[in-house]
Amino acid sequence: MAMFYSKYSGCGPPVYCLKTRLHRTCGLFAGAMLEQLLIHQPEDPIQFMIQHLLRDNDHVPKIVVLGPPASGKTTIAMWLSKHLNSNLLTKENMMGKKVSPVATEARNYYQKFKTIPNNMLIQLIKERMGEEDCIRRGWILDGIPETREQVLMIQTLGFAPRHVIVLNAPDTVLIERNLGKRIDPYTGEIYHTTFDWPSEPEVQNRLIEPKGISELETAQKLLDYHRNIARILPSYPKILKSISADQPCVDVFYQALTYVQTNHRTNAPFTPRVLLCGAVGSGKSLQAALLAQKYGLVNVCCGQLLKEAVADKSNYGQLIQPYFEKKITVPDSIVIKVLVSRLQKQDCVQKGWVLHDFPRDLDQAFLLRSSGFSPNSTKDLNSGLGFARLS
Repeated sequence: MAMFYSKYSGCGPPVYCLKTRLHRTCGLFAGAMLEQLLIHQPEDPIQFMIQHLLRDNDHVPKIVVLGPPASGKTTIAMWLSKHLNSNLLTKENMMGKKVSPVATEARNYYQKFKTIPNNMLIQLIKERMGEEDCIRRGWILDGIPETREQVLMIQTLGFAPRHVIVLNAPDTVLIERNLGKRIDPYTGEIYHTTFDWPSEPEVQNRLIEPKGISELETAQKLLDYHRNIARILPSYPKILKSISADQPCVDVFYQALTYVQTNHRTNAPFTPRVLLCGAVGSGKSLQAALLAQKYGLVNVCCGQLLKEAVADKSNYGQLIQPYFEKKITVPDSIVIKVLVSRLQKQDCVQKGWVLHDFPRDLDQAFLLRSSGFSPNSTKDLNSGLGFARLS
């Protein structure tokens, strides 16, 4: 039964199918779409939303990797970009573009002053993220933003990360680690004389010592980093993952990879519609009661509904009474009417429901779906197949 609903959910009559698609669209895209609408404030919002949906890129990686000097953020960002087939964005590769006037200006400025102003960096980011490969495959920012001002400027452009990773380690560890840092000028890969030395002699021979890795220079960079990061982190309260960099790089990477592959829960409206399936004695009634109590759902037991209808002597109850007296099964056509009547009530519509004791076979499942009440979460207590968390 769980497999049945997984396969056929949302495949009902045209109107219900449309409602299901709209609900899924709301859950997947509402946050990002609303964010873009507020930022760009287009003259034609409908056309803007259509174009947003046609791009179909809300699922691509949009990641920021931050961390102090020698924390390994560039290595982690590079590994993530390779594993996710996404684009790594660094100051160096954005300035290195040969055909971009913005990159040329930034490169000349950097060669002269060893830094670039915020507005120039933001123009580089805007140009790069607007390119087709970043739109299709997403992006990973390495060490950017560096200041609170850059955070706000990037947000103003409408580029919001979905995951932010912050690496951390004691300053003493970082200073010691930075002293052994070496770079492969051909690939940009970062190595270490103690912890991560390449096995190939050819690579060993071409490694170079980067500038600015002395103890004094590293200490000054750490001071600047700590001053700025304290103002950056509050900008990403719900999408932030802090990972200790004082552990093997592979372990750091797998923690980062696990995080960026998770989906954040949407704030879009969601009404739980839970179906519990299982044989007699599988615990459906108990689980339904627990779910209803914990999440404020309406506990709907089909068998109990029929008994209540008879006890209340309602119109449906009068139809059901003869079947009870003869101890024979109530026809599905009557059962579904009683069930639909309950699920249509205001408390079920507002709070959501957890249903058990129906459907018991495939025909009843089709009947429930055709009535417009397909569940969005299903649990088969016989097999242990689960459903998504409700909170």
